[in-house]
Amino acid sequence: MTIDAATGIARILKQEGVEWVSTFPVCRVNNALGREGVPMVMMRDDRYAVAVADAYSRITAGERIGVCTVQGGVNAAGLQVAYAGLAQAYEDNSPVLLITDGVPIGASENSHFDVASSLKSVSKWYGYIDKPERVPEFMRRAFTMLRSGRPGPVILAVPDAAGQYDETADPYTPVKAYKSAPDPADVTTAVELLLKSERPLIYAGEGVIYAGASAELKAFAELANTPVITTLKAKGAFPEDHPLFVGVRGDHPAEYLANCDLILAVGSSLSPGRFSHAIPDPSSKTIIQCNVSELDINKVYRSSHAVIGDARFTLQALADELSSQTEGSGRAAPNVHAEIKASRDAGLAKYQDPMTSNETPINPYRVYAGLMEVLDPLKSFVTHDSGNTRDQLSTVYETLIPRGFLGWGNVSSLGFSLAAAVAARLAFPDRHSVAVTGEAGLAYMLGNLEAPVRQKIGVTVVHISNGGFSGYGPGFWGDGHDPYTHAVLGYDEVDMSKAIAELGLHAERVREPSEIVGALERALAANDNGQPAYIEFICSQYPIYGRWVTSGQGE
Repeated sequence: MTIDAATGIARILKQEGVEWVSTFPVCRVNNALGREGVPMVMMRDDRYAVAVADAYSRITAGERIGVCTVQGGVNAAGLQVAYAGLAQAYEDNSPVLLITDGVPIGASENSHFDVASSLKSVSKWYGYIDKPERVPEFMRRAFTMLRSGRPGPVILAVPDAAGQYDETADPYTPVKAYKSAPDPADVTTAVELLLKSERPLIYAGEGVIYAGASAELKAFAELANTPVITTLKAKGAFPEDHPLFVGVRGDHPAEYLANCDLILAVGSSLSPGRFSHAIPDPSSKTIIQCNVSELDINKVYRSSHAVIGDARFTLQALADELSSQTEGSGRAAPNVHAEIKASRDAGLAKYQDPMTSNETPINPYRVYAGLMEVLDPLKSFVTHDSGNTRDQLSTVYETLIPRGFLGWGNVSSLGFSLAAAVAARLAFPDRHSVAVTGEAGLAYMLGNLEAPVRQKIGVTVVHISNGGFSGYGPGFWGDGHDPYTHAVLGYDEVDMSKAIAELGLHAERVREPSEIVGALERALAANDNGQPAYIEFICSQYPIYGRWVTSGQGE
């Protein structure tokens, strides 16, 4: 049967189990999606179309692939706006599929903005479907790359969406994920090094979540009787109420990173950045990297040893080998639980008073305490925005399940929290979904607040409203840190709850700490009826949170 390329793509997406596509018009594939009955979640700009699909892939750990479409071709205005979202997905290794109009054959090199070269810089693979009959081939390659190996965005450019081909000539069948197991000899060496260590530390990254290996991580950590820290993006990969959990950031993880003599990194590149730890005094430590990709071995730090393979298979193999070498008893460390508790208690002590404070304006930590009181940690999703909300939440918010909290940073743009909350509610309709944002993040998401109202997606935006970019002005960093570019219109000048209510959201403004829980409960009740909510909490500027270890510390 002869069909056009766009219809072929739409039908293949259905075969691959894609339930919806996020978009911002126009893309020439969209009409085929509509005709073939593929629902579309239309956002209000191209970057958000990418962000919702990106977040969906992250939240489902790549089990369900987020797909988006944006405008491309010679007039690549959509792609230029989408570029920021693609850069974020690429930096964070998110397996999102973007489909766009390709520059028509014979029309290349006619513009200063080179679409192909720019997109190749932010994708795992850029595929240009130069013949309609190659649609099945390119879709197979795309989903193979999305599901196998190191995750990353894939882009398919379709220069001739109306071009015809015979879909029976190359029938499409869905592709599977391919995973690799580690070399047993490498596993044996890793366990031998672990057992020789006096102060080992497990550093778990997001690869654990993508491998679906949280249970295996817990089992291995318990057998190894070894403290665990996680990266920001892996927050929740290890239950944070577990006696072996140290933390994500702050003085207590810094203490363990400084004092350990061996780091067993699982699913982490160990790349130091603004939102991750450097390894202090790395030459004095044994560093074992367990990773799916060789690209992260001996990068930045010398790897003492490496175990290459899928994180779940690796952790299973490590546990089996450790059990074998210890006759099932595991590693002895009688005081480890008490030591971790003492370090955690000391590191988190400074946040206890703010979390119970009755001061006004409200201390933002009191809002976070309210969230932890109202939300079921096993049936909810929380994410932050760039800036203080990320830094404060990731310091104190206790996460018990993978993707109960979505952490992000690096090249991420403000406003991503709304897209993440929308994606989380689409992925898990039975979970409450909350985005916590500040002044800057809210400004980025304002135009897109209409989308969840129209789509009846029940999410809550918690706004820490304090009249400024509080990490940028005088105060925490002193008078010399951007004192001229931090102030915006304050809550005494603009009532954002009234403005946002006009879009159709359930909206409230809260000034008293005693009203926090009630307001959140009303917002979640509105969400249960398909109405998004916005709560403006009138807060103080309080840019205090747990630190990251930087490269100069401990060396």
